[in-house]
Amino acid sequence: MVSRVDRGPVADWWWTIDRFLLAACLALMGLGILLSFAASPAVAERIGLDSFHFVKRQTLFMVPAVMVMFAVSFMAPKTIRRFAMIMLGISLVAMVGALFFGIEVKGARRWVSLAGISIQPSEFMKPAFVIICAWLFAENERRKDIPGNFFAMVLFAVVAALLVAQPDLGQTILTAVTWGAMFFMAGVPWFWIILLGVMAVGGFFGAYTVFPHVAGRIDRFMTGEGDTFQVDAGREAIVRGGWFGQGPGEGTIKRIIPDSHTDFIFSVTAEEYGIALCLLIVLIFGFIVIRGLSIALKERDDFTRLAVSGLVILFGFQSIINISVNLHLMPAKGMTLPFISYGGSSLIAVAISTGLLLALTRRRPEARRSATLANSKMHSMAGAT
Repeated sequence: MVSRVDRGPVADWWWTIDRFLLAACLALMGLGILLSFAASPAVAERIGLDSFHFVKRQTLFMVPAVMVMFAVSFMAPKTIRRFAMIMLGISLVAMVGALFFGIEVKGARRWVSLAGISIQPSEFMKPAFVIICAWLFAENERRKDIPGNFFAMVLFAVVAALLVAQPDLGQTILTAVTWGAMFFMAGVPWFWIILLGVMAVGGFFGAYTVFPHVAGRIDRFMTGEGDTFQVDAGREAIVRGGWFGQGPGEGTIKRIIPDSHTDFIFSVTAEEYGIALCLLIVLIFGFIVIRGLSIALKERDDFTRLAVSGLVILFGFQSIINISVNLHLMPAKGMTLPFISYGGSSLIAVAISTGLLLALTRRRPEARRSATLANSKMHSMAGAT
């Protein structure tokens, strides 16, 4: 056990980290491993692989994910900004490269192959994008000579254009909602909010008109006609599970759902472990978002406040999209459930995002002491005059 009298970096980290957030993230990671045993063997057998192929890979990816989350959580705010700038630059270059040299899957070019490993650059772009936009919004408020809001708009336009070009409309919507929420919290005039809202509606109708697969998914969702097999199977799995499920390994519908280990792992969870466990998962996600926002609300530093808010909104809205698709509350979309769904890029990227969140929500007594000293000096100067 680390003593309070210790003054090393690990001791400082332990006594300043938000242990409730840390415990919630570790709980989701543990559930991800547990639920991979339920959801992935049927998929592996169906495509001719070893039954525990995806379980082994998920566990293998979980090790560096935990290490990355802890390593990033040690960072100071200045280091976080530099780290995010580098990661954003590499991610944007990789996203451009994916359009020309990437792996094409179902008509989309979202992945690049490095040393035989498929990586989705947009997953790593998202947390870095949030950090840099938070910094730009904060600088716009702190220094009027820097048009931070304008630069944030340009950056969003570049990111959105790359995502649409892949195409990846789900990530585009996720990024747009997160950016819009941060822009609103940055205190922009209502004119810009209304204008951007109108542009968002226009973009939605444009996507429906230009991309046949988007129109098809929306039409199937609205009418219930066409190929709705996977969504219907996922919903049936939830209904069959009841409150306490069929029991570990007893699920049957998971054997016919193509994406049971990724997009529809929530449905598999409901079938085998019941709605009770699903509610627990939702509560953990909700706790992380609410705790992050409550910490941000008390934060005086604009950068930290916006960055923490953006990270938890990104995390929470991604979870909402995945769960809503499983419950047939929105059109099908290829969006993973953070820490739960199978996927190496998603797992490592979410680990980085939560590491950034843990780093930014650490209690920093040295910063408070500096602020107190500064205030004391100001009061002394005022008294002397």
